[in-house]
Amino acid sequence: QVQLVESGGGLVQAGDSLRLSCAASGRTFSNYVMAWFRQAPGKEREFVAAIRWDGSSIHYADSVKGRFTISRDGAKSTVYLQMNSLKPEDTAVYYCATGRTYFSSTDSGYPYWGRGTQVTVSS
Repeated sequence: QVQLVESGGGLVQAGDSLRLSCAASGRTFSNYVMAWFRQAPGKEREFVAAIRWDGSSIHYADSVKGRFTISRDGAKSTVYLQMNSLKPEDTAVYYCATGRTYFSSTDSGYPYWGRGTQVTVSS
């Protein structure tokens, strides 16, 4: 049973930074893609960033490229999302997802999900 637990969300002002964490457990993730998605009120869930656990590939949504950085710590089985220069439009619940070995920006491609962490950016 794969378990993903997100943390690090909060209320910040525009221009501030936050680092989200996703702690993974329950299996070996060495060849899995770990992804971050987000869902704002009234909107569909959208792709944010993804990294293959072995670090061989990284992908970002255009909306966060240059501001967000995804990384992973194998020893801690944790994936991070460093978010800088936050904007009000980044406000959303951020989810961690995994369960596939090749990258996909479609949420339906990932069978395992965390419960999410709220990020609110005030103007």
